[in-house]
Amino acid sequence: MDLKKLKTLDFTEEAEILKIIGHPTRLKIICGIIEQDLCVSDIGDCLDEPQPKISQHLALLRAKGIVRAEREGLNIKYKVVHPLAIKIAKILEKEKLKD
Repeated sequence: MDLKKLKTLDFTEEAEILKIIGHPTRLKIICGIIEQDLCVSDIGDCLDEPQPKISQHLALLRAKGIVRAEREGLNIKYKVVHPLAIKIAKILEKEKLKD
């Protein structure tokens, strides 16, 4: 891309998304819930992390519009809804699984 064209582009939203998903645990959460919706306890069990820690990460991801919570009976399940976060996570997951 022409450097002069880049001058006029605004990457504020993209930078914010990268900043939020740049934490290793949040990346794992996003990669884990792209294909299937999971509740906090399931995510915590999969990652071997305490529920409060997972809840804090999910709260931040929700606040930034990266994930959405949906009630299913007694459980609240989380799903990734931000298209850029999905693309980034899929690329990174593919690269990590190559090894």
